[in-house]
Amino acid sequence: MKSIVILISGRGSNMQSLLAAAADGSLPVCVAAVLSNRPGAAGLETAGAAGIPTRVIDHTLYPDRESFDAAMAEAIDAFSPDLVVLAGFMRILSNGFVERYAGRMMNIHPSLLPMFPGLHTHRRALEEGVRIHGCTVHFVTPTLDHGPIIIQAAVPVVAGDDEASLAARVLAQEHRIYPQAVRWFADGRLRLLDGRVEVAGRQAADAALLSPTLPESD
Repeated sequence: MKSIVILISGRGSNMQSLLAAAADGSLPVCVAAVLSNRPGAAGLETAGAAGIPTRVIDHTLYPDRESFDAAMAEAIDAFSPDLVVLAGFMRILSNGFVERYAGRMMNIHPSLLPMFPGLHTHRRALEEGVRIHGCTVHFVTPTLDHGPIIIQAAVPVVAGDDEASLAARVLAQEHRIYPQAVRWFADGRLRLLDGRVEVAGRQAADAALLSPTLPESD
C-alpha cells in the first residue's frame, strides 16, 4: 500500500476528504503523517483525533525559504512517503524542494488551470465574467500553479453568485476529485509523458468526473 504525507496550513478540508476516503477503504493509501507550517492550524487537531501523526515546522523560525524547505523535507522524509499531498499548504516552495519530489507531489488549486493561478481565484472568475469555473489537481513544478494536470472538475457560475457561494460549489468538487487523483497514483495509473499526465485504463466512470455541468443557454 502506498503511503502519503499531507501538508496543510489551515483547517485542511481537503485533508479531511482524504482521511475520510482512506478510513472507509475507498482510497487505498496509508496516511503516514500530517505536517503544517503553522502551529495553530486547525487541521492538526483533526488529524490527531484520527490517530494520524502530526508535526509542525514553523516557517517563522527559519531565516529564509531554503532553510525552511530543508527542515520540511527532513520531516517529510522521516516518514518515507510515496506521495506528498499539498492540501491548503500556503507556502511558495523553492525549486530544490519541488525537484526533490518531482512526479510525487500533488496540489489542488481552486480554478481551471491555467486560468487564474495564484490567490483570489473566485473573485477573479466573477470579475472576468466566466461562465464555467472549477478546480484542478496537478503535479507540482517550480512554476506556481502550472504543473501537469491530473484531473479537473467544472461548475457553472450562476446569476447571483458571490465569492462565498462560488467557493462552496467549487470546494465540493475539490473534495470529490482530490481523493480520485491520489487513488489513481496509488493504483499506479498515472504516467507523465512529455509534460502531460496519462491515466492508464481510464473507464467511463473516471471520464465522468471530468465532465462539467454546464449552465443553461440563454
